[in-house]
Amino acid sequence: MTDRLRRMSLRARLLLITCALLTAGLVLSGSIVIGLLRASLVDRVDTQLRVFGGLISVLPSGLTEQVPPDRLAGRALATNLDLINRLYIVNLTPAGATGPELRIPPGSGGPALPRLDAAAVARLNGRPFDARDTAGSGSWRVLVLPRGPRPLPIGTVRPPGSGVVAAQPPGSGLVTAAQPPGGGVVVAASLDAVGATIGRLRVTYLVTGVALLSLLTLAGWFAIRGGLRPLRRIEETAAAIASGDLGRRVPGPETPDTEVGRLSAALNGMLGQIEQAFAARTESQARLRRFVADVGHELRTPLVGIKGFSELYRMGGLTDVGPAMARIESEAGRLTRLVEDLLLLARLDEGGDALPLDFAPMDLRTLAADARLDLRALAPGRPVELTGPEGGPPASAPVLGDEARLRQVVTNLVGNVVAHTPDGSPVRIGVGTRGAEAVLVIQDDGPGLTPEQARRAFDRFYRADPSRSRSGPGGAGLGLAIARSLAVAHGGRLDLRTSPGRGATFTLSVPVQGA
Repeated sequence: MTDRLRRMSLRARLLLITCALLTAGLVLSGSIVIGLLRASLVDRVDTQLRVFGGLISVLPSGLTEQVPPDRLAGRALATNLDLINRLYIVNLTPAGATGPELRIPPGSGGPALPRLDAAAVARLNGRPFDARDTAGSGSWRVLVLPRGPRPLPIGTVRPPGSGVVAAQPPGSGLVTAAQPPGGGVVVAASLDAVGATIGRLRVTYLVTGVALLSLLTLAGWFAIRGGLRPLRRIEETAAAIASGDLGRRVPGPETPDTEVGRLSAALNGMLGQIEQAFAARTESQARLRRFVADVGHELRTPLVGIKGFSELYRMGGLTDVGPAMARIESEAGRLTRLVEDLLLLARLDEGGDALPLDFAPMDLRTLAADARLDLRALAPGRPVELTGPEGGPPASAPVLGDEARLRQVVTNLVGNVVAHTPDGSPVRIGVGTRGAEAVLVIQDDGPGLTPEQARRAFDRFYRADPSRSRSGPGGAGLGLAIARSLAVAHGGRLDLRTSPGRGATFTLSVPVQGA
């Protein structure tokens, strides 16, 4: 059964559970209502039976046997016994023997009575109980009352000094006689009318319940179908994404605060992250391919030179060994710098203790002054101005950093300015603080970069002008990548602001010492 339920769809399971709960609720409520109604009807029968039994118990035992049954029946039914259609009356002796039975209407059966001696009559005095019908179908409500002086109903007369009860119900035509104490009387009422009423109610409730359950099941099917429609859209979206459409998203429901709405929002967030991860992986793979190609090219260029001069020397084609050895040494140095830069980037990518930094208090003004001297030495005809970050006089910029690594950052920026700006173009070096950061700004008046070039300026092996020869320090396109990684290693950043024809501004930002 459990396996069968697991194989069912969610819609079918929800509908089945809903129908089961509705059925259980209808059965339970119907049982309670029918039980309460039957108890109320039986209690009403008991009340009517006590009224009629009280009249019978005060009559002499022989009188009930002498009155014609049709007359007694008419008198009994005239007492407003609306739930009683059959009566059974019998007198009891003190020993428990029964006298002649009186059935109203005649031949209507009777209850199966237990032994009713004086002790049983005293024990059951005035408390009705159920008894099955002697014919085997139906049941009776039985009331056992002792005979003797009892509280009389309205209209009874007690003759003075006689000890005899005389009752003259108005219009009855019956005259009572003396009644000795002892014995009892059994008055029973059939519960056929109660059973018929309960039976009709059961049939009505069953028909109504089946119709109501059918309507609710149909309404539930449409409601569940509509409620699960967002899940169907989620399923279709997942299938489309599995087919390769990573841009698909789950349509947002009209009520985002529901469970399905929150699920859709969570799935859309997850799908966005997955799409970004796939895009990042694709871009990373493309960068890796470019990196491997660039590394191969950068390594091959000096190796080809070294190999060429070595082969010329082996074949005896070199008449002057000095210039050849100088060229081999230059290419070997270039190869060494390239390998060292790659190793530095690898250690910076690993983070942590892969590249230990020697942090110590220092001031970026020292690096700014040295950068000014370097620019004047590399390009004597270039005007260089030392100012604050936004102009004005230079200010103190205390930081806690590795001076050698930060100097390497500034050296790469200076080399970039010399390599990519025309001779004689002015350069401004600004140093100071901005809020909780110490900044060092190098601003040139060169040709600038396009937005696409600026976006890739810090990529490894990227060259804004691929036609330019790869020679000199930083010619492999690793200088800015190393500079940014070193700035990040100090908890800072390296930003670029540029536009075509307006030059470029590099800003090194490092947290102020103690900030």
